Amino acid sequence: MSEQHHDYHLVDPSPWPILGALSALIMFTGVALFIHNYPLGSVLLPIGLCMILYTMYVWWKDVVGEGTEKQGCHTSIVRHGLRLGMLLFILSEIMFFFAFFWSFFKAALDPVLVFEGARYIFEDGVNLIEGVWPPAGIKTFDAWDIPFINTLVLLLSGTTVTWAHYALLNNDQKNVIRGLTITVILGAIFTSLQVYEYHHAAFGFKDGIYASNFYMATGFHGAHVLIGTIFLTICLIRARKGQFTPEGHLGFEFAAWYWHFVDVVWLFLFAFVYVWGA
Repeated sequence: MSEQHHDYHLVDPSPWPILGALSALIMFTGVALFIHNYPLGSVLLPIGLCMILYTMYVWWKDVVGEGTEKQGCHTSIVRHGLRLGMLLFILSEIMFFFAFFWSFFKAALDPVLVFEGARYIFEDGVNLIEGVWPPAGIKTFDAWDIPFINTLVLLLSGTTVTWAHYALLNNDQKNVIRGLTITVILGAIFTSLQVYEYHHAAFGFKDGIYASNFYMATGFHGAHVLIGTIFLTICLIRARKGQFTPEGHLGFEFAAWYWHFVDVVWLFLFAFVYVWGA
């Protein structure tokens, strides 16, 4: 590679983008075939999934290496660009959940039985029957049971990840590891409690507009908690290897941002879906 005379990171040629695209093609082809009961689907789906997981591992491994002092690819200008990229990604995630809240509030503030398939057609158009919220027959969760416990769990995890970040800024590696370990454990507890809650739910995904909104919003949030827990687990492994310094820890910083975003989304879910919506 020729000598570099600028502060920008020009990525070396990499096989991972084309491999990732090929892996996604194989996996989603497998998904389509599996849904339509073609035997080949059950073969292509796991192969494509394994290829995607492998691509994620090797690609992110390269990115981690680029950020180390040895390679020194992440200059101050590059770090600034990466931070902007992460902020834009979180903004896109906010809009993602905004759509679920929009649907939920639309159904809750103006409930009509058309959502349940009941409508009367007159000469001048469609006359919708005024409904109730939550819909009749839906037994909602007690917000002050498992949902409240999960709220406390996530709030506590937000403090422990902040503790770990503060310790890292002060080069206290021991407390970085302690804080991250506790945060990962709390993330796993949240996921376990949510799985238990789903298992004992009094309604299914197809039981009307309330159920669909509930599972889409809380389910995608649960997926984000799981992703964030994996993100922080990788940070914990890297912290144990001494790869973070007070001056260079973008990976940890982004994981902390993501985790705080997940915390805030849950507060809105708890307040509006579990408490107000019930």
